[in-house]
Amino acid sequence: MGKKATMVIPGWRSMSYYSNGRSLCWFLEPDLCQQILRLHRVVGNAITEGRYIVVGNGSSQLILAALYALSSPESSEPTDVVSAVPYYSSYPSMCDYLKTALFKWGGDASKYEKEGSNYIEIVTSPNNPDGSLREPVVNRSGGKLLHDLAYYWPHYTSITAPADFDVALFTASKCTGHAGSRIGWALVKDPEIAMKMVKFIELNTIGVSKDSQLRAARMLSIVSDSCEQFGSTNVSDNRGESFYGFGHRLMTERWCRIRQAVKHGGMFTLPEFPTAYCTFLHQPTESRPAFAWLKCEDEEEDCAGLLRRHKILGRSGVSFGCSAQFVRVSMLDRDDNFDLLVQRISKITAAPNNSERH
Repeated sequence: MGKKATMVIPGWRSMSYYSNGRSLCWFLEPDLCQQILRLHRVVGNAITEGRYIVVGNGSSQLILAALYALSSPESSEPTDVVSAVPYYSSYPSMCDYLKTALFKWGGDASKYEKEGSNYIEIVTSPNNPDGSLREPVVNRSGGKLLHDLAYYWPHYTSITAPADFDVALFTASKCTGHAGSRIGWALVKDPEIAMKMVKFIELNTIGVSKDSQLRAARMLSIVSDSCEQFGSTNVSDNRGESFYGFGHRLMTERWCRIRQAVKHGGMFTLPEFPTAYCTFLHQPTESRPAFAWLKCEDEEEDCAGLLRRHKILGRSGVSFGCSAQFVRVSMLDRDDNFDLLVQRISKITAAPNNSERH
């Protein structure tokens, strides 16, 4: 993005709590709203017509706002929140941290057996940590769905159709990489749900930083400009390439390298991903997730501990509801660090008697 992303915010701008007093989400900056609509239109990954946009301090705050809005306050018991294993590691702690009477963590959606109970299922697709494409698992009456689509962007996976869900969450940290801006947004069908989410954010933080919203709007604008200027191709030419074309090419190269390193060492395996036609890139593509979900072939091995001994940081599968045989490793680090990751993983080999790791 370079100098194009530079912006100046005068000291007198954005002094009020309000961005648009006539809007349902009164703290949503009009510039950001416009750029969110534009980016989804350019990429084609979500339906925005007939939706209310709710901005939040990252998707983390929006998840809590959505759980608050979707839970059943009239129920005698907290609403169970479930998600299929492996689930995002923060879901359990986010649900139980405040010990609210509205909702609580209910565990693995594939093992949820409470009949006649209200529940909320979080469907993360593509999934963090393993990159799989997800659909609802429980599918029972009394349930509500919350779709976390943080990774549904063309540098991570094929855009097969615009998402059409009751509540869909997105975040700037995954679509542009600007995690520090702490900007996320929800596309919500039901105005009552949207109003409850807005109320939660109002009570929690009295809105969202205007400066962060304006900066995020600028970043989204640059991404959309690049896609409109250079098209959706992932082939670089003398004119340049789009932001997502570049991202797709880089992630494809990285996944090729990490698979070669894993194959060379023989100690781990990686999941395989289906190929699907991407309507943005106009070609069949394979998913290239933001994380590598490594599995140790030795069932007794603490995979995260093994990597740590080889100076590689990863998050144990235990954090995601799985066994220590799994570990999540980031594919998004800087080039120099990623080079070290590939180099070090390729040197972890299984000993012939499987009793020693070199």
